Order: sequence, then structure tokens, then C-alpha cells
Amino acid sequence: MAESIGQKTAAADADWKSTACILCECNCGLEVELGGAAGRNIVRVRGDDAHPASQGYACEKAHRIDFYQNGPHRLTKPLRRRADGTFEEIDWDTAIREVAERFRQVRDAHGGESIFYYGGGGQGNHLPGAYGGVTRKLLGSIHRSSALAQEKTGEFWVAAKMLGGYSRGDFEHCEVGLFIGKNPWFSHGIARARVTLRAIARDPERCLIVIDPRRTETAELADIHLQVRPGTDAWLLAAMLGVLVQENLVKRDWIAEHGDGLDDVLPHFAEIPVAKYCAIAGVDEELVRRAARRMAAAKSMATAEDLGVQMNRHSTLVSYLHKLIALLTGSFGKKGANYIPATLAPLAAGGEGGGAPKLSPVTKSRIIGGLTPCNVIPDEILTDHPKRYRAMLVESGNPAHSLADSVRMREALAALDLLVVIDVAFTETAKLAHYVLPVASQYEKAEATFFNFEFPHNYFHLRKALLKPEHGLFSEAELHARIADALGELPADAVAQLRAAWQEGRKPFRDAFFALAGGNPKILAIAPALLYRAIGDLLPEGLAEGAGLWAVFQIAAQKNPASLARAGFAGDPFDAADALFDAIISSKSAVVFAVDDWEESFKRIGTKSRRIQLAIPELFDELDGLASEAPPQADADFPFVLSAGERRSFTANTIIRNPEWRKKDAAGSLRMNPADAQKVGVGDGGRVRLTTRRGSAVVPVELSDRMQPGHVSLPNGLGLGFPTPEGEHVTGVAPNELTRSEDRDWVAGTPWHKSVAARIEACA
Repeated sequence: MAESIGQKTAAADADWKSTACILCECNCGLEVELGGAAGRNIVRVRGDDAHPASQGYACEKAHRIDFYQNGPHRLTKPLRRRADGTFEEIDWDTAIREVAERFRQVRDAHGGESIFYYGGGGQGNHLPGAYGGVTRKLLGSIHRSSALAQEKTGEFWVAAKMLGGYSRGDFEHCEVGLFIGKNPWFSHGIARARVTLRAIARDPERCLIVIDPRRTETAELADIHLQVRPGTDAWLLAAMLGVLVQENLVKRDWIAEHGDGLDDVLPHFAEIPVAKYCAIAGVDEELVRRAARRMAAAKSMATAEDLGVQMNRHSTLVSYLHKLIALLTGSFGKKGANYIPATLAPLAAGGEGGGAPKLSPVTKSRIIGGLTPCNVIPDEILTDHPKRYRAMLVESGNPAHSLADSVRMREALAALDLLVVIDVAFTETAKLAHYVLPVASQYEKAEATFFNFEFPHNYFHLRKALLKPEHGLFSEAELHARIADALGELPADAVAQLRAAWQEGRKPFRDAFFALAGGNPKILAIAPALLYRAIGDLLPEGLAEGAGLWAVFQIAAQKNPASLARAGFAGDPFDAADALFDAIISSKSAVVFAVDDWEESFKRIGTKSRRIQLAIPELFDELDGLASEAPPQADADFPFVLSAGERRSFTANTIIRNPEWRKKDAAGSLRMNPADAQKVGVGDGGRVRLTTRRGSAVVPVELSDRMQPGHVSLPNGLGLGFPTPEGEHVTGVAPNELTRSEDRDWVAGTPWHKSVAARIEACA
């Protein structure tokens, strides 16, 4: 009997597997079709209509993920450095035994605090951070960092001071949308970015405001583009606040109801010379006033900042001024405004709040969210200080390439007593390691992220493994469980007890787990690995690494029971947690785990008084100092300002190493205003020598009237080595060969990658 059309459609749909993109924090839901000679290629990609956030949306980058999954960049066997600097392949038993023993030696000789951890997950893989935490705790490692520490920690610090929690913006429903140093057209950061941007731009009742030195794709859609001079965002935002205060546009009644500190804040803006600050920022004063008035008049405003200001001068102060604009206009806790989402697990922990700052051991740098500033890592190593970092475990990270001042970073990594790298490829950092431990790719294991920021419906997506791991490989969960075994810290009797209890039922399992934890505090420290060993292979095929989420959901159900109940996970919190876990492991796509009303944002304010705190006195001197500070300006030796790391249509994080993935600008051109190019004496496609105070590189030029005169940019994600039949090939310039670690924010230590003094000379 011939198949009906419906049967054919069902058969065709069965060939599509559910997963997600791993190239930015949005992690849009995808459906993919596998094929190729061995059935291991991702041959077709489409947006997943069932995904509650992305709803079938996917940008052009997601369609190229097979370049990450497949290629000669993949490692398949552990590597050990020889005395002469070359590497040899070793078996897994030897690798695990030696790595565990060498870390133990460092711990016993110098203390666990001398073992530094970097990474723990990228844009699409946060579960390794949980399993890596087991190894860290067993070794006594208390210091760590990640890419967040060179991007978001200034904003984290400000948010902790003012709200006691991290806030996001409801751009889907806002009347006014404000983006500061952010180009969501390419960087995304909000769900269905291009759909949302177009919707705001096309609605005459809504207004899109963009602050950016470039005429970005988002800026072209904007009603108001404040094209600030590079590095002068603090003056511009202070001028906008000056307008709000001096024109009496502040929502005083709303602030009286919800916040404290207004009287401490107002004097700092009452006398600001708005015209002068606008001139410094290079933006027309009337346009600035128009933008401020439009924001004050709006019924709702959603705001967001990104790396354009978070990797720039005065970055923490800019985050503060940004939050002040939102709060002084009452843009919080209502539909279309900013909110505090329900979260499953914090991306960073240990924020200061109102307590004394935690400091790094050598440089005494401020640790925010538990993260050591990336720019001080070399200084924490290259010293004879007794508390220096002596060993590093790098997991799903590439600090030799991705952090400021690669030259000094390489020097520091080479000085370590022990460097162990866990990754899928032979990265720039792996080349310096004593041991390289390859693992399964993000599509060869269960994986997830904790970028759970949506509101009022928040979701979580546990992605099932699409493929079996390459021969000889396994996930980080298995790797860290083996290390725990080698350290003698994964009790077999506890594993057996939990395994048997799971097969009896959820309540017996909970009782067994909490009984073990009550009798042995170390159980909580090793919980992810213990759960993986006990129940990982009892979960549906391809989801073993999700075992550690059982404990995460137990905590989440206790923290936000009302939110989970509104999402359908009601009743006793323990039962709700188990119901959520079951829903997550049985769902093909993402699951909505929390549904909130807007009052929840006020309930989540985590300051000591449970009210918004407008004043951050630590920043007042810097704010007032803008009046006398000379703004950044070109000099004769370095007349250009370089943005080192611009997001473009085919740049992403560095996990895609194959340069062929880029359909555009494969070489990573330096974008330059045509007038500047004419002065330098170079045409479109010509080559120039780009020099900073740290380094120099030859790079092709792309003429672009999106750039202001005097402002040039290099893309992120280039300068990576890639194996070819002729040997390793490097495409483009690694931006951090040109940046300096000392160029950083005084509060958070975040780098000034978007404000690098540069010189440009035409090449023959």
C-alpha cells in the first residue's frame, strides 16, 4: 500500500534531530539532519518551531555548525608533553593517573589555592563546569576565571550593588529599546533578535535607540543613533542623566516607592555641563536631549549593554550610568521593561553585595562573582609570591588566544609547574600544556547552558547527544568521574546505594541521597560525579551527562516554588523538582520551567534592604572626575582607535577553527573609513601594517563608511591555527596579539579591547 502524504511527512520529520546552536548565548533551538559517508555530518539545519524561545528562528551562523563538529581539528587521544617540547600519545589510564597525581603533588606542596581553574563551558556547554567543579573541590582549588571576567563582571558588580541580582530587558514588548555598545543583529543576546528589532523599528509608536561609534546594522534600524566617539560613552551617558535630572524628568514617586539613595545621586548630575559632555562624546546635544526625553516619556523601556562598552574605558562606571538611566525612568518590574529572571544556576557566584571585596592572592585585584580578572592572571603567575598560581586546569577555554596580551599570557602559562587542557582541539593553549585531554564534542554528549534569562516564561534545554563520541573519547562528566576515582574520592558504596534507590523510585532515591549527604559533607562536593556514576546510564540514551541536573533542580524548586508551580511543576518542592527533571529528560526540545508575573522582579531584589539602591559611592569620584578628565584622543604616534574584536556575520566564538566556515570576509579585514584609507594611501583590499603599543600585524583593509574617521576594527575569532595537508595554517589576525593586559578597568579589571591606540601604514 502506498504511503499517504501524512505518512511521508512523518517519515521525513523523523530524520530531523532536535538540538541547539552553540555559537552565542541565545542557544536557539535547531533541528538537524545527519548524513555524509559515515552518517556523522550535520548536512541540513533548520530552526526548531517547538522551541519556546527561538520559535523556529535561526541566523545564518547556525547553518554552519558542521564545521565545528567535523574536521581535522579534532583530537582523539590524550597527549603528554615530552622534555623536548613535543607531544606523545598516551593511553587514558596513564593520562588520568598522571594528571591526578601531579595535581595532588601541587596541592600537597603548595595548597589547593595554588591550582587555578579557567573555563568550565562556552556558549553552549555549561555542564562541564559542574563536573569540573568536582575536581576543583577535591583538589581544594578556590580560584577560577572564565571569559565572563573579561566581559560582564563590571555589570555584575553594579547589578549586585543596586538590585542584588542580574537584570535583563523585555524587548519583545517595550515601547523604547535602548542598546549600548551592542549590535544584536549579529551579536544577538535577545531571543529572535532580528525579528524583534524589525518589529520595534516598524512600529511608529515605539522607538529604538542605539549608542555605538559605528553605524551598525542595528543602528541603521534605529530611530535615534547616538554615534559616540570611541571611548567616550561615560560622558554621553552622564549627559543623558544630566538632562533627566535638570529637566525634572526623574520618576520620583516610583523611586520613593521602590528605592533608596536618590538624594545622594542627584547632586552629581544637577550641575553637569550637558553641552560640554555632548561635545566630548561627539554627539549633537539636541539629539541627546531628544533621546533622554523619549526615554522618560515612555510607558516602558528595555535596555541592554554589551562588549562595546564592557570592554572599554570607564566600563564599570558606564554600567552604573546605564542602570541609573533605567531606574530613574522607572524602567523596571513591568511589562516591556527590565526584570530579574528566575534562574536554575548562577553563571557567577560570590558577588560582593554589601560585604568586603574578595581579592586575588598576589595582585589583590577585586574578585567579582567568584572570578579572578582575566587581565591579572599573568601577574598572579609571573612572580615569586608564595601564594602565586602554580598549576592550571583549562577546560573549554583558550586563554593563550582569547585573553588580553597573548605574548605575556603565553609566558605565564609556560611558567606553570603544571598545565592541563581539556578540549576537543589542539588549541593555542593546548600547545603549551603538559597534558591535553580530548573530549567528546558538544553534539556527542548531553549538553545544556544556564543562560536562562527569559521572562515571564523561562526555559531550559537539555540537548540529547546527536552522535556517539569519536572512538576513544568520552564526555567531561566521565573524565572528572575518572579523576575523582583516581584521587580515591568517589565511593563505590555510595554509587551502588544511589543506583539501587533510583530503581526503587524517586522518593527512595531522594531519601538515600540526603541521608548520604547528611552523613558525609563531602557528598555534596562530589554530587555531580556521584549522580553521573549512579544514574547516568539509567537515563534515556544520549542523556547521561544530564544526571547532575537532578541536584540543580532540587535547589531551584526550593528557591522559586511559585514560578515552577505556574509552569506546571506544583506541590511539594521535592516532587516538583523530580517532575521538572522528568519533563526535561523526556522532552524533545526545551521546557518552560518558570512562569512569572512582573511583581516577581521586585521580590527578587536581593539587596540588604530588599529595595533598589541607587547610590554606589565607590564610583562617585570617577563620575565627578569626568568634568576635568581629558577624554581619550589620538596622538601623533598612534592616531587611530582600534576595536579589537568586532562581531560580524561570520565570526563567533573560537570553537569553529576551520576558516572555511566563513562565507564572508574569510581573511578578517581591518575595517576603515574611506577618508582614512585615502590618507594612509591604501585602497579596498589593500594591505596595511597595524601597530599598537603591544604588537604589530599585516592585515587586509575593507573600506566601510560605517566606521567613523579615526576608528578601525578587527573581527573576533580569527588568528587560529588549523591543520591542513601542508601543515598548520593561520587565517587572520589574533586580536590579542595587539592588546595589553595593563589596559583595564580599575574596578572589575575588564580590558579596553574596544579602545586600543593604533598606527596604520600602507604596505607595498
